[in-house]
Amino acid sequence: MQLGLIGLGRMGSNMRDRLRAAGHEVVGYDRNPQVSDVTSLTDLVQQLQAPRVVWIMVPHGAPTRQVLEELGDSLEADDLVLEGGNSRFTDDRSNAAMLAERGIKYVDVGVSGGVWGAENGYGLMAGGDTEDIERAMPIFDALRPPGDRDKGFAHAGPVGAGHYAKMVHNGIEYGLMQAYAEGFELLAASEVVTDVPATIKAWSQGTVVRSWLLDLLVRALEEDPELERLRGYVSDSGEGRWTIEESINNAVPTPAITSALFARFASRQEDSPAMKAVAALRNQFGGHSVQSSDE
Repeated sequence: MQLGLIGLGRMGSNMRDRLRAAGHEVVGYDRNPQVSDVTSLTDLVQQLQAPRVVWIMVPHGAPTRQVLEELGDSLEADDLVLEGGNSRFTDDRSNAAMLAERGIKYVDVGVSGGVWGAENGYGLMAGGDTEDIERAMPIFDALRPPGDRDKGFAHAGPVGAGHYAKMVHNGIEYGLMQAYAEGFELLAASEVVTDVPATIKAWSQGTVVRSWLLDLLVRALEEDPELERLRGYVSDSGEGRWTIEESINNAVPTPAITSALFARFASRQEDSPAMKAVAALRNQFGGHSVQSSDE
């Protein structure tokens, strides 16, 4: 099958490699000419046979919208656009409507797998009409892990469902990572456990907390047993915030995910103003000792 792929960053380039290894013809475009197969989006569209299938893997928000608007002027009726970035699900509705005015089909795809997807396959969550999903299934089958289709791919629902599912997936990811991180810190702080990396590695087989994320923590500790080369600063790319907003909108309690997001906010503060206020209050009402900013 022929596919146009826009955005050849860490995931996009790996996806191109995996698809080509499966026998698909991939024409890739990126602003970086060193990795791009063509010189422009117009050139990409011209090299594809109608009806075309184009997959977008660029940052969410304005970059994605810009690419979609340009494609809307270049593609033709019955062409299909797959939007695989980490876009907010509410953007999918307006994106699909814009393209529908030109007769262009639209499917949103949540993609999980990171830099390891080229080797292990990607978890895919798609939103769109059934006929559009079926049309793109040869691409989805090449990208997902081998084995049963339902263990790596889901037609999650109508347009927007793929990115909604990926949003919740990433919210869960926040909570899982935070739990592992807190366990690591507690082990490291104790005087009882003397080999923290070995202890965590022992959890990776036969235990109820084993997972791929735990395997990655084991790998990180093998490279840097006390994580001394890292700074405890953690950013967030948006999905955690959107998950919590949706939990509020639907009155669904998500304390673990919410706490994990707030922990990331705390990681960015060199000296928390809130904790300064707590220290001041303890000193005021109880005479508890405080540390000056010079200590």
